[in-house]
Amino acid sequence: MLALKKKREAEAKAKAEAEAAAATASDGGAGGAVQSPGSAPTSATTTSSSTTSSSSGPSNNNNWSLLGVAGKKTKAGGSAMNGQKKRTPGEIRIQKDIAELDGGRVANIEFPNPNDLTVFHVSITPDSGFWKNATYKFKFDIPDHYPHTPPKVHCETKIYHPNINLEGKVCLNILREDWKPVLDINAVIYGLIFLFYEPNPDDPLNHEAAELFRKDVQQFERLVQRTLRGGILDGVNFERLV
Repeated sequence: MLALKKKREAEAKAKAEAEAAAATASDGGAGGAVQSPGSAPTSATTTSSSTTSSSSGPSNNNNWSLLGVAGKKTKAGGSAMNGQKKRTPGEIRIQKDIAELDGGRVANIEFPNPNDLTVFHVSITPDSGFWKNATYKFKFDIPDHYPHTPPKVHCETKIYHPNINLEGKVCLNILREDWKPVLDINAVIYGLIFLFYEPNPDDPLNHEAAELFRKDVQQFERLVQRTLRGGILDGVNFERLV
């Protein structure tokens, strides 16, 4: 009888312990409060929740913005690039030259079309010499094969000068046989400025002006002054510049 009683007490105790363990497990699964924050199940649940959150509304909006709007913009940019004319070596080199342009107080550079760097104007106003204080405008055209081919320069202001004829052609050695690819736009501008300070009658385009310059500098200067005041010389009208 005693043995049977002890057996029943042991079974009752075991049953009570089993029920208590079951209750404890049930509470931990429902609330998650029994598990420590660093335990594996809680960490896994947090990771899962974070992943779900990042793939929901707000993050989806960001992804749409990047892949949608930005994607279309990139595509449009690519299409525009494909439709653009391929840049020539001259256009690539001229960008570097323009970044280094420095005409000082004597020269001023203007770009009629900011999107076209191959055509621009240089205005030169000598601060001494025969043409002092008069402004002369030159048009520069950069060829496709620049710098292997020199720029084309045309004087758009009529001038009485040994090295620039009345049609605007310019006689400058570095625009012809002395041109080298290592030269740049600055070198040409400096060369033009030098022509105003030191005309070269030995390499003329206006032969009459060069001949007069060699024979009678004072008479040459008087004729230059006449043209600067808007006078007429040999039937040609000159714009008043001073």
